[in-house]
Amino acid sequence: MPIFQAPPGHGVKPPVDPDTLIHRDLVGGDFWRKIPAYREIDEATFLDHRWQSKNSITRPDKLLNAVRELASPEFIADAEAGFHRAPMSVRVSPYILALIDWSSPYQDPLRRQFVPLASRLFPDHPKLDLDSLHEQADSPTPGLTHRYPDKALFLTLDTCPVYCRYCTRSYAVGVDTDEVHKVSLKAKPDRWDNIFKYIESRPELEDIVISGGDAYNLRAEQLKIIGERLLAIPHLRRMRFASKGPAVMPQKILTDDAWFGALAEMVEAGRKVHKDVALHTHFNHANEITAITQRAMNRLMEAGIHVRNQSVLLRGVNDSVAAMGLLIKRMSYVNVHGYYVYQHDLVKGVEDLRTTVGSTLELEKQVRGMTAGYNSPLFIVDAPGGGGKRDVHSFEHYNPVTGVSVYRSPNVDPGAFYCYFDPIDLLPNEGQQRWSDPAEHDAIVDEALAAAKARQR
Repeated sequence: MPIFQAPPGHGVKPPVDPDTLIHRDLVGGDFWRKIPAYREIDEATFLDHRWQSKNSITRPDKLLNAVRELASPEFIADAEAGFHRAPMSVRVSPYILALIDWSSPYQDPLRRQFVPLASRLFPDHPKLDLDSLHEQADSPTPGLTHRYPDKALFLTLDTCPVYCRYCTRSYAVGVDTDEVHKVSLKAKPDRWDNIFKYIESRPELEDIVISGGDAYNLRAEQLKIIGERLLAIPHLRRMRFASKGPAVMPQKILTDDAWFGALAEMVEAGRKVHKDVALHTHFNHANEITAITQRAMNRLMEAGIHVRNQSVLLRGVNDSVAAMGLLIKRMSYVNVHGYYVYQHDLVKGVEDLRTTVGSTLELEKQVRGMTAGYNSPLFIVDAPGGGGKRDVHSFEHYNPVTGVSVYRSPNVDPGAFYCYFDPIDLLPNEGQQRWSDPAEHDAIVDEALAAAKARQR
């Protein structure tokens, strides 16, 4: 390393501790061979997106059989019971399965996201709604949510490369489960055509998020149909293809040349007509980012494709300063810009993953300044009931005892107040006692709303 000699009298920071640079240490090598079913899989096969997709596990029994040699019988039984109570379908890629530490699965941050354990589940919050963000209530045609004046969400299909336990669209994504009968949002031309016509009819729309489900699961020709149709609408200025894929199956970016080419073509076509086309993805933990990820992100960068990230704040996954700080720094290292960290939505069956607004406020304070501002995400609440995204600090009222925070969203509905509810098990005893009495529920909410409205007088 070059030696820098400072002029006398000039302040120089002391040498950094090498441990502060661990965000550059990316997992490489044939790490997947620790899984019994993948011991004979060579690198070319593991990097093939078709092999990853074909071997993604969609049944709880197959997933648990794949790791039965690695995990204890108690864990297997716990997970079997957990899957029976899960509202979300099962789909886990070999890549993610191989990154889980099966010697310590109860603590592993990736396992928490994809494999439910009955022993860790809590009752749902009494104010939970299956479609807590009221996306369907703001849908002028099936699969399009138009809430903000100039932006809409296009749900192109209802499948993903993996299924996350905490998915806010468990009302539609995946197949039916024991807990939830899904709303169908198939990739049908007539449904898409109605969406395109609506967007064309609304000159105020300038920004479209193309999601689902997941844009990763669109075929290359479908990606082009959507991109070309939207780029041809004069008033649209911005398009964002949303995908969990880079975090759970980066192999597709490296080996699915047709899909990658279609995305790159849409980005280039947008650039030529001065419209911004980007890829939004969803890393939640630094362990999801490997040397394979870096290769995939490098290919995107070489094609001029900007990648932004939207994380969900998850208890035991990324809710510590160390975990969130490492995630932000590692994303920056592989050229992924931190955009949002969402306060966990009120989702059925995953109360064990939610955190409090109070803890989020402190976490944001601690990680701010760890890296450049344009790589530092905003911490937000997507206000239940359709209020949209609000800075977590911007509440009108917050009671950490009852766990109720109240937000306003003037650009959605200037007269409305929206309540977010902390998980009850993390409240102080006084708050837990009040929520244990159903007769108190309306009073708790009324108190919070009254306090919020008092600030408006």
